[in-house]
Formats: sequence, structure tokens, C-alpha cells
Amino acid sequence: MPRFSANLSFLYQDLPFLERFAAAARDGFSAVEYLGPYSDPKERVSAALSESGLQQALFNVPSGDWAGGERGIACLPDRIDEFRKGVGLALDYAVALQCPQVNVIAGLEPVGVDTGTLEAVLVDNLKYAAARCAEAGVRLLIEPINLRDMPGFFLSTTDHAERILGKVGSDNLFIQYDFYHMQIMQGDLIPTFLRLQEKIAHVQIADNPGRNEPGTGEIAYGFIFSELDRLGYDGWVGCEYRPRAGTSEGLGWMKSLQK
Repeated sequence: MPRFSANLSFLYQDLPFLERFAAAARDGFSAVEYLGPYSDPKERVSAALSESGLQQALFNVPSGDWAGGERGIACLPDRIDEFRKGVGLALDYAVALQCPQVNVIAGLEPVGVDTGTLEAVLVDNLKYAAARCAEAGVRLLIEPINLRDMPGFFLSTTDHAERILGKVGSDNLFIQYDFYHMQIMQGDLIPTFLRLQEKIAHVQIADNPGRNEPGTGEIAYGFIFSELDRLGYDGWVGCEYRPRAGTSEGLGWMKSLQK
């Protein structure tokens, strides 16, 4: 059975952030992930992990003003210094939380900037970040995200992610493969996963339509989980979905796998 990580930016929304750790542990999760831990001191986040017996699976490098609508800054020509300072902050937290990997959100395409310039900035930033992360023993990931949920997002397909990996040329840059995003953008989920498996360091799940828990939509997650086991995927499966009626109440899909 895959190892599941609770995404605390989506699950347990009725609880304060640091109380979500214990709730996830009570419900049978072994790890947690989220957009970022930066609103709380790393010591408090580390304590929440330790007290709940959870592992830190992943979080994102600082991604700009998320509440204000920004969705990453890694491709933005006027935010290079900010991005690189954010890499340092992410690594400071990653070391404190014993987190093995961090994810970069590429950003929205700004008006009036050609895509070649955006790609060059993203590639240069990732070269810098991949090297810094390697020094700290932390993997660096990039994530294709669907254009329906994030119109104008710069990195939206696995083909583009592969091209970016090729241009960066680092053995410390990987793909975060979100089955929900890729179902919307391209389908062919397991054949694509198999083709890219050596480049995939983390996967995430949600059903479609609705971005709710597995079993509520069209994605055959029973088949996907079996295939992940068969193919020897041993990373975390991040549960980045919106519960229909409460996180704990909607975990029947996971409990059925544990029987």
C-alpha cells in the first residue's frame, strides 16, 4: 500500500495549523506536507512533528504573495533576488524539519514578457536552487499545474517539465507528479508516470471533477494505487484534496486500503 502524506493546507481546515499535525496522526497518516511552514517558527513546527510522530514529506519554496493571488515567482525576471533568498529560507526550515525535498512553484506568466525570457529565468533559478539544495542534502522538485485551476501558470505539462529538467541539467532536480493536475491537462496517467518514474520524486492525489477525495470522481485510484505498488514507487503520496464533508469523515477510501 502506498504511504500517504496529509496536505495540511487542504485537510483539517477547521483546526489551527499546528493542531492539524496531531489530527493527521490520529487519522493514520504517517507524514505531512503543505504549501509552506513560514508563518510559524521552525522550532514550533518541529515540535508539532515530533509530538505527533510524523515525518515531513514536502513543502514549497516561498512562492510570493499567495493570499494576494501570486502562484510562485521562479519564472519572474524582476523577482530573482527574492526567489534566491527564499531558497535559503526553505533550506533553513528543511534542515530543521528533516524534510528531504522542497518544491518550486514556477509562477504565472506576466503580461508583456515573452515565454523564452520566462523559461530562461526559471532555468537559471533552478540551476541555483538545485545546487544549493544538493549542498544541504535536499531534493528539489518542480510541479506542472493545470491551467483550469491556475490560468496562466507557466508550467502545466510533463513535457514542459521534462524540457526544463533537460535545460537545468542537474541530477538534483525532479518532478512532482500530481494525478489530479495531469488528468485535467493530459490524461494517460500511469503510462506517463511509468515513462517518467526515475524523474518523479513525489506524487499527489485528488479526484476530478471537484478536487475532492479519491472515489468521488472519474480517476480510478484503486488501479493507480495498485500500479504504484507494482511499479515499486516508494515515495510519499500527498493527499492534496478538498474534503467534501470533513477530513476525518471522508477518509473511508484510505481506511479501506488498510484492512
